[in-house]
Amino acid sequence: MSTPTPTLDFTNIQGDILEGLAKKFETFVFFAITDATHFRQRLKAIIPLITSTTQALANSKAIADHKANGNCDLLKLVGTNIAFSQTGLTALGIEDNVGDTLFSKGQLADASDGVNGLGDPGVVNGSTVDPAWEPAFKEKGLPHGCILITGESKATISERLQEIETKLAGTVKTITQVDGNVRPGTEAGHEHFGFQDCLSQPPVIGFREPNTGEQPTEPGDILIGEQGDEPDNGVTRPTWTKDGSFLVFRKLRQFVPEFNEFLAKNPILDNGLTPAQGSELLGARLMGRWKSGAPIDRDPTADNLTDAKDVNKVNDFDYSDDLTAQVRCPFTAHLRKTNPRASVHPGLTNVQKNRRIIRQGIPYGPEVDSEEAQTHTSKHDRGLLFVCYQSNISNGFSFIQKSWSNNPNFPATGSGFDAIIGLNIDNPRVTTGMDPQNVTTSLALPQQLFVAPRGGEYFLSPSISALKTIFLA
Repeated sequence: MSTPTPTLDFTNIQGDILEGLAKKFETFVFFAITDATHFRQRLKAIIPLITSTTQALANSKAIADHKANGNCDLLKLVGTNIAFSQTGLTALGIEDNVGDTLFSKGQLADASDGVNGLGDPGVVNGSTVDPAWEPAFKEKGLPHGCILITGESKATISERLQEIETKLAGTVKTITQVDGNVRPGTEAGHEHFGFQDCLSQPPVIGFREPNTGEQPTEPGDILIGEQGDEPDNGVTRPTWTKDGSFLVFRKLRQFVPEFNEFLAKNPILDNGLTPAQGSELLGARLMGRWKSGAPIDRDPTADNLTDAKDVNKVNDFDYSDDLTAQVRCPFTAHLRKTNPRASVHPGLTNVQKNRRIIRQGIPYGPEVDSEEAQTHTSKHDRGLLFVCYQSNISNGFSFIQKSWSNNPNFPATGSGFDAIIGLNIDNPRVTTGMDPQNVTTSLALPQQLFVAPRGGEYFLSPSISALKTIFLA
């Protein structure tokens, strides 16, 4: 007998979790609560501004309809969500155990936990590491929360932010504000290395049907209290946490000129490829996709724009035709490391279970300028404001980062690091499998990371009903 499809209340789930807030620009305001009593009173005026999944879906449809009608201008749309850290819950007098150890611990402590932590570079101090983060993210016990505001323009976001600041005046102070923007022109949807992003979102049962090649994901992998949710240590979650999700925020600086120089210096020259073609192939094998988004497991020798544009082809692969040879796709390709699909590894059955996250990040910073391109040196701060959602951080983001990307012996002994996001404070940075004609050859990676963490926190994005009850005075 089949399990009934769960019915999800889209009016209760914050809009960025499943659908994502429509955006050309996005602002993250990290705040400290200075007057908890009055903050809880003022929050009542903020709740009507929170964008639900129902509204996020309506906004997406409005944009699609607007484009279908031949319009080239942008609709004025604003989205707003709110999330709280463990110290934020504590500041508000909410002492419930929400069943997530890493959320309770906080990301700074996780990043400072030596070989057991995230592996963020920093100064080793005994068994801990002082991560090389921006000072605003290293204030003890802060931030208490984060407000996400999206819009088609900076002006629209500024208008909403001013409205929120007026309503919360005297109850919070801003710790830091981080602004992101979709890249311009044909680079829209691509992160700063140039690759199409967010193509492997899990199809949550009850939210959307899977496209070809996608594995249905239980809603409880993303949403707390829903079918498939597994809290840490068998904790019974408080009922108010249902339909919330844990938000992981990471500010990730990308060293784009340095990445491009590395590709230029290490082209794969098999089968008569030109140096430019060989560099493009290396980039694709490091990432697991061509810049268009076409997966190299389907298209191992050349980009394929048809595959990239087809939702029923862009994820229609599982490495089952390349389980041990890694000729089509390296074991250490970013895409394969972070979602191994059917890839061979002891105990890797049910890899989709509890290891899926929904990513809703946005690039930040300017485009590479001519001086940076010529000198192969980053002068400006740019990268990705990484956001992902899951019902259990240990099973989701943390497991992917620590046990897969950071692990040089996953999915096979000695395979090496995920060159894009792999972090480790002890092991040399080496990867393998890049040359399809000699997959055992090692490729030394630069000591300077291509992607360097600059700060972050673990948050809980509560349901709208929880905001109306537990969070109010």
